[in-house]
Amino acid sequence: MPEYQPSPTDWVAKQVELYESTDGREGNMLRGLPIVLVTHRGRQTGAVRKTPLMRVADGKNYILVASIGGAPKNPVWYYNLKADPNITLRDGTNVQQMHARLVTDPAERARVWALAVAAFPNYADYEKRTTRVIPVFVAEPV
Repeated sequence: MPEYQPSPTDWVAKQVELYESTDGREGNMLRGLPIVLVTHRGRQTGAVRKTPLMRVADGKNYILVASIGGAPKNPVWYYNLKADPNITLRDGTNVQQMHARLVTDPAERARVWALAVAAFPNYADYEKRTTRVIPVFVAEPV
């Protein structure tokens, strides 16, 4: 089994470590709002990667927003999920296997984007900062 490679971004690595070492009791908030941890496989290295993302629930599903703060390029994890959509999602103590599906239907994207902005209003600002359409995945239980 491939090894976990912590993020090269220091705050991300520390957030993941705190979240996991306390079984989600600590490190579960970012900017005052709840987060989830998404475990995925690196498309180039095959290594296990873990990414904290804002918690956007939609029934049994989760919405994963590839905003990277409105940067001009997609985050690396976006490409990892496109290459291998099988993920593990940790929401506090709840850990489940999920399948991440890129939302391509405009009506579905509008619906889940509204949920994402309601959960984390900064997404609306991020959308204004970039010329790209911010990709959105729906993570569904397997």
